[in-house]
Amino acid sequence: MAENNKTVVLLSGATGVIGNAIARELAATPGYAIVLLARNEGRAAKTVDAIRHDCANEDVRFVIADVARRHSIQALAENWVGPLHVLVNDAGVAPRRRETTPEGIELTFATNVLGYLWMAQAFAPHLQASAPARIVNVASYWAGELDLDDLEFHRRPFDNHTAYRQSKQANRMLTVSLADAMTGRGISVNACHPGDPASTLSRNLGFGGSQSAEDAARTPVMLARGELGTDVTGRYFEHGREARCQFAQNRDNIDRLYEICLGYS
Repeated sequence: MAENNKTVVLLSGATGVIGNAIARELAATPGYAIVLLARNEGRAAKTVDAIRHDCANEDVRFVIADVARRHSIQALAENWVGPLHVLVNDAGVAPRRRETTPEGIELTFATNVLGYLWMAQAFAPHLQASAPARIVNVASYWAGELDLDDLEFHRRPFDNHTAYRQSKQANRMLTVSLADAMTGRGISVNACHPGDPASTLSRNLGFGGSQSAEDAARTPVMLARGELGTDVTGRYFEHGREARCQFAQNRDNIDRLYEICLGYS
């Protein structure tokens, strides 16, 4: 890898439909080096080979970690070598039945929410060392129904729509918390709605997908490249522009969610 003098991007969820499209757009951008974070080495290797070939960019590689498990993220961060300018949190799941990680955490919450937080925390020193740097949280307009007293569906019957919607609400709320935490470190933190392409996740939620993957990747890519959000932090973007986030208004709930999430290990 010849990452010197390039903008280095670490992207989770990179073998998924939206993540792959984000990776391709960034890899096709002159001066960018892309590191794909994936769980499956075989899928990751095929994805890297295809992107290198199609985008004529040899500065594409993969690393293996499970963002639903904090120790896996921490090990990856501890072994990271070199600069890191952009972190894109895109990993997401929407299983139809309640599943848990080996640590016993409900899988949607662990992957979609805690994974974003843990990635930001673990890689903040690397981002700060390469500042100005950016964190892009891929959230969704399909958000709501957050229950701060039952985040893991111990009390409520599990419903993957509700689990996914509350995870995306949490992404948008925690973006505010993370922006505050990164103040003074040269790291902006913004969230966005990507789009709705056909994917495993959309099919699990019963959506057919109304956009191409390339269209869905547009706003995350603009944030990752600094075409949006360079002068703000803790904000939410849709359709290539900043949008009002209703979930960013209640600071008491934002602070409470942040404290709850900090308690997980």
